[in-house]
Amino acid sequence: MKETGKCSSGSRSGQLTARGIVIGGIGCVVITAASIYTALKMGALPWPIVFAALISLFFLRALGSRSLNEANVTHTIMSAGAMVAGGLAFTIPGIWILGAGEVSFLQMLLVALAGSVLGLVASALLRHRFVGEGGLEFPIGRAAAETLKAGDAGGRVGLQLFGAMGISGVIAFLRDALHAFPALLFGNVPLGGVVFGVYMSPMMMSVGFLVGTAAMVSWFCGGMIQLVLVAGAPGLGLWDAAVAGAFNSSLGMGVMIGCGVAVVVKDILWKGLRRRAFRPEPGAGVSSALASNGEALGLRHPAESASQIPAPDSAPASGRDGFAQRTGKKKVRIWGLLAAALGLAGCLVLGMGPLASVLVVLFSFVTVAMAAQSAGQTGIDPMEIFGLIVLLLVALVNDLPQVQLFFVAAVIAVACGLGGDVMNDFKAGAILGTDPRAQVAGQAIGGIIGAVVAAIVLFVLVGAYGPEAFGVGHEFVSAQANVVATLVQGIPHMPAFVLGVGAGIALYLVGAPAMMVGLGIYLPFYMTFTAFIGCLVKMAYDAVERRRAARLPQGQRAAFMESRQQTGLVVASGLLGGESIVGVICALVVLFAG
Repeated sequence: MKETGKCSSGSRSGQLTARGIVIGGIGCVVITAASIYTALKMGALPWPIVFAALISLFFLRALGSRSLNEANVTHTIMSAGAMVAGGLAFTIPGIWILGAGEVSFLQMLLVALAGSVLGLVASALLRHRFVGEGGLEFPIGRAAAETLKAGDAGGRVGLQLFGAMGISGVIAFLRDALHAFPALLFGNVPLGGVVFGVYMSPMMMSVGFLVGTAAMVSWFCGGMIQLVLVAGAPGLGLWDAAVAGAFNSSLGMGVMIGCGVAVVVKDILWKGLRRRAFRPEPGAGVSSALASNGEALGLRHPAESASQIPAPDSAPASGRDGFAQRTGKKKVRIWGLLAAALGLAGCLVLGMGPLASVLVVLFSFVTVAMAAQSAGQTGIDPMEIFGLIVLLLVALVNDLPQVQLFFVAAVIAVACGLGGDVMNDFKAGAILGTDPRAQVAGQAIGGIIGAVVAAIVLFVLVGAYGPEAFGVGHEFVSAQANVVATLVQGIPHMPAFVLGVGAGIALYLVGAPAMMVGLGIYLPFYMTFTAFIGCLVKMAYDAVERRRAARLPQGQRAAFMESRQQTGLVVASGLLGGESIVGVICALVVLFAG
C-alpha cells in the first residue's frame, strides 16, 4: 500500500520535543520493567508499540498537542526499552540455570548498552533497504500508524479500529487472565513431536491476514517441512524423535542465517561496491549518491524524492549539494565506525576476547538484517534465536567460558530486539511522514533508558529471589533462556545447519522468501498454522469483496476495492493491537501487584 504521509524537512524540532521526551521516558521506565518481568515469568513478550502509541497520543492531547508526528516520536521513545529487556531476559538467566557463574550489574548494563548501540545504528543503516526500497509490510508498525491516525480522525475508521481492539482485548483477557478457554485449540491431537493446534490469538491470525499470501505460503511451507521432519520421519522409522528435533532446529537456524548473510552481502556490500564503481556521469542525476546510506541515518528527509535533488549541471559537485552529499556519506561512516568501536569495546570489557568481540560486532549487522526481514514479513522478531545462532558460531572458532558465550547471545539478542522495534517505528514514520532523524534520536534515548532499567530490574530480581529461582518449574520459568542454556554446548546437528545455510543463501538469491521458510521450520507449528488461518481469511475476504465489486459499474470498482482493503487493514490492525495492549496491561498489574 502506498505511503502518503508527508511533513516538512525542517520539522524535526516539532516532533522530538521536551514534553515528548519526558512522557516517553517515564513510559519507557514502566514498560521496560513490566516487559522484563513478563519475559521471565511467562516466556513471552508482546510488542508494546501500539500500547505506547495510544498512551503517547492521550497524554500529548491532554497537553494540547495535535501533532501525530510528535506522538509517533514519543511512542518511539516509550517502546524501545521493552525489546532491550527481552534481549536480556531471554539469554542471561541461562547462566543461573546452568550454574555457570555470577553476573554483576555492570556486566548486565554493558551487555544492554553494547547491544543497543549496535542494534540502533545497524537498523538505521538498513532503513532504506527494508522500509524504503524493500517495502516490507511491518504489520506491527503499520498497526501503530493506523492507531494514531484513527485516534486523530475518529469517525467510522476510529470505530472500526477501536472496536476491533476491544474484541481482541476481551479475548486475550478471557484467555490469559480468567483462563475461560484453552490457549491452544485441538492441542491434544497427536502429531509426534510437533505441537499442533490453533492458537486462540487474534494477534497471530491478524499477522497472517496482513503479511500477504505469497509470504504466508512460504512460511507455511517451512512449517510443513517441520511436520515431515519431526512427525513424519520418526513415524516411518527413519530416525528417532530426538534426532528429528535436532535436525529440524538446526536446519531452521541455518536457513535463517543463510538468508541474513545473503541480505548483507548482496543488498548492502555488493550494491555499495557497485555504486562506488559506477558513479553517475555529469548531467545524469545524483539520486544514487544518497539513495541508501544517507537516507538510512535520516541525513536526508524521505519526502525529498530523488527528482527533487538538483542535477550536477545545475548544482556542481563543488557547490552546496555536492558538499551535502560528501558530508552525508562522511557522517554515515563516522556513525557506523563509532557504533562498531563502542560495541567492540563493550565486548572486550565483558571478557569475550578480540576474535569473539570482532565476530559479535560483524554478526550484529547480519542478524539485525535478519530481524528486520522477520519483523517486516511476519511481525515476529525471534531475537533469542539470532543470539543463539551467533553464540554457536562463535563457539565453533573460539573457546570461551560459558558466561561469555551467554554474553555473546545477549548482545546479539538486544541488538536484534531493538532493531526490530526501530524498523517498526520507521514503518510507522514512513506512513505518517515523521522525520527519521527524530525517530533515531528517540530510539537512542529510549534504548539507553531501557538498558539501564532492564539491567537494574534483572539485578534486583536475582538478588531478591536468588539464581535458583530461574528455570522451568521455578519462580521465573525463563523459557527462552532455558533453550539457550540447553544448546550452549554446540549446534545440535551440524550437517543440517550447513545444509540450511546453503539453502537460505540459494533461496534468497533466486528471489524466494528464505527467512519465511526458515521461520516456518523453526517456530512451533501451531503458530504457523494459526497465522495461515489468518491468511485464508484474507483470501476469502478478498474473494467476497471482488464479487461485490463486480456488480458495480466499471468506474466505481477500483475505489470500492481500495476502500474495502483499507477496512480490512484497519480491522486487522485493531485485532493485533488489542491483544498486545492487554498483554502489557496484564504485565503491569502483575508487576505492581507482586
